[in-house]
Formats: sequence, structure tokens, C-alpha cells
Amino acid sequence: MALTVQNFIKLANFYNQLAMTMSAICVQKGGIAMENYVGRFFAADVIQFVAEYGNRLKKDKSQPLTPEIIAVINKFEKQYGLVKSLCTPSQKPIHEMTLEEFEKVMNIV
Repeated sequence: MALTVQNFIKLANFYNQLAMTMSAICVQKGGIAMENYVGRFFAADVIQFVAEYGNRLKKDKSQPLTPEIIAVINKFEKQYGLVKSLCTPSQKPIHEMTLEEFEKVMNIV
């Protein structure tokens, strides 16, 4: 995936849709707390990926970032800090894996 602002926006929108869907599921299941929903681990992994993508985008000086995009990146970094302990542990973070490493970890090969 090319490192672009458009891709970051797509990832951010995906996470926002995921959070909204998780909230609806929790309500549908009798109003369970989001902290008790098993999908919170997946959401933590997603936000980790989005935050790291944003960090790499900030480091990449080839594309100018608007103050709004920087604010969104900072918001995701802050949210990630709150759920960092829920992320799936691995020897190497998913966003640093090659496709071959990811397939091996996921047992897709």
C-alpha cells in the first residue's frame, strides 16, 4: 500500500465504521459494555495499524500534511495509547511484516 493521505483517510474511516458497528453490536446484545466485547481486541489491532500508518505519514516529508490531518493522526495516536495493552502480541508488529511473514503467522501458506 502506497503511503498516502488518501489511504490514511480510508483507514481512519474504516476504524470509525468499525467502532460504530461494535457499538451497535453491544447495544443489540443487551447493552454490554464495550470493555466486555470480544471484538475490542480486533479494534485495538486496527487502531494500532492506523496510528502507525499516520506516524509514518508524518515522517514522510514528500507529502505536505494539513493541520486537520495532523490533528486526526494525533487523535489516533492518543486513542492507541489507551488500548495499547489490548493489542495482539507478536514478535514483530503486523505493520512491519512482509506479506510472506504475515501469511506464515496467519497460517495461510
